[in-house]
Amino acid sequence: MYLILSGLFIASLVAGNLIFQKFFSWNFFGWYTFEISVGILPYPVTFLITDIISEIYGRKKANQVVVSGLFASAFVLAIVYLGDAVPATAWSPIQDVVFHQVFGFTAIAVGASMTAYLLAQFIDIRIYHFWKRKTNGKHLWLRNNASTMLSQFVDTLTVLLLLCSFEIIEWVRFSDLLLSGFLFKVLVAAVDTPFLYVAVFGIKKYFGLGINDELLAE
Repeated sequence: MYLILSGLFIASLVAGNLIFQKFFSWNFFGWYTFEISVGILPYPVTFLITDIISEIYGRKKANQVVVSGLFASAFVLAIVYLGDAVPATAWSPIQDVVFHQVFGFTAIAVGASMTAYLLAQFIDIRIYHFWKRKTNGKHLWLRNNASTMLSQFVDTLTVLLLLCSFEIIEWVRFSDLLLSGFLFKVLVAAVDTPFLYVAVFGIKKYFGLGINDELLAE
């Protein structure tokens, strides 16, 4: 189970870093129009998974999967660099210009994302376990939302500051993207709470764990 969760975590993280350059708008029932990168779509999954791992396997294992995600992203970045460096054949469906246009900013994006990612994930894990201790393992919804919402704001703020500083995104869009990104992540954090309960309940029942027990994964 730990390997499956780790695999989903890394896949979501890497996918978000690769597809970030496409932006879209989404009208939320006429209340607010989100303008966000498609890279944000898989990203909240990473916080859901670290919360599940934190609850079942403990803080140490959650930190380990975060570090694993960092190494996986660095490896993918190296592969993308290699793919960008080698010249395309005359008959290649994707030519050098198009490939570079899609992946040319990957290094800066991954660097910005990883900086924000590490900061936000470690904050998320620390806050999660703080509230777990305070509530003696009760009120799962509280530690899930309290940790995720704060860490997601830190993540969104940090990555936008870096991307705007490197002129990948115009500063004039900073405020709107910050608000859209954070509100979207808050919405997802609220929606994913039932999924967290189902996952934690199912896994704990399978392994016979009590309310405040953690499984030691080797």
